[in-house]
Amino acid sequence: MNGGLIRPGRTFVDDRGSTAQLHGIGLHRDDDGTWYAWGEDKTAGGTFTAVTCYSSPDLSTWRYEGDALVAGDGDLGADRVIERTKVLRRPDGKWIMLLHVDTADYGYARVGFAISDTLTGPYRYLHSERPLGNISRDLGVYQEHGVWYLLSEDRDNGLHIYRLRDDYLGVAEIVTTLRQQNRPEIGYESPTLVRRDDRYYLFGSDLTGWSTNDNMYTTATDLAGPWGPWRPFSPEGSATFGSQVSVVAAAVDGGHIYIGDRWLKDDLFHSPAAWLPITLRDGNAELRWHDQWSVEELQS
Repeated sequence: MNGGLIRPGRTFVDDRGSTAQLHGIGLHRDDDGTWYAWGEDKTAGGTFTAVTCYSSPDLSTWRYEGDALVAGDGDLGADRVIERTKVLRRPDGKWIMLLHVDTADYGYARVGFAISDTLTGPYRYLHSERPLGNISRDLGVYQEHGVWYLLSEDRDNGLHIYRLRDDYLGVAEIVTTLRQQNRPEIGYESPTLVRRDDRYYLFGSDLTGWSTNDNMYTTATDLAGPWGPWRPFSPEGSATFGSQVSVVAAAVDGGHIYIGDRWLKDDLFHSPAAWLPITLRDGNAELRWHDQWSVEELQS
């Protein structure tokens, strides 16, 4: 992909000519307009190799900035699972990385924290926790008025929205917990949250393993709720165009971007991206297919 064009359903190639490891992405747009992304390096398949860092002027052409976090021992052992990396900037200038930390059987189910003086790293791993004692697998983050929130999938109790501590290195409290309408004992995984005008839009994927599904969204005017009914945002039966939501990101001009993964269970390294414009308006979210598009074309 080059020339600013994004072609959903294909992999990205970085400046080295290698398949960009942007799986389970975390995304940040810096003050100078440069996009930074952290992804799961799937060289070893499902277990941990590294968290890779890339930069881009247009979300199409990608420069490899290096490995922000690499395998070691303990929580970062090569036999562990490290997923859904998200990076936050703290008021003191430090950069905090949040990770889903797990064992191969997904029984560990914790949030990990790492820190760096620079955006690209390297990051120093600090610790992990089960937030307020709850299991935590897929995660997302959201920031508002200087406060960061953690979105965490806990299939024993639902999808939690937590407020992070002031140092971003742990959880302070639960804001609310959401569950599925048809299966109220569980929530959705792979959560992401954005705000448009006076409304919050929360997205998630059903728990169907490697199989894709019609991802859903719900809206509210307050993070604590009440939250509306869960609804699909892509054509019903499309399985979200064969993808799973990772992030919904705000672009510069007010438009929004759906960033999804097409997981190839037997070849995770080459799992392609399904990134598309998404329309958020008046409490409704709509995702349509585009063979190709560019960030410059986005409209609010």
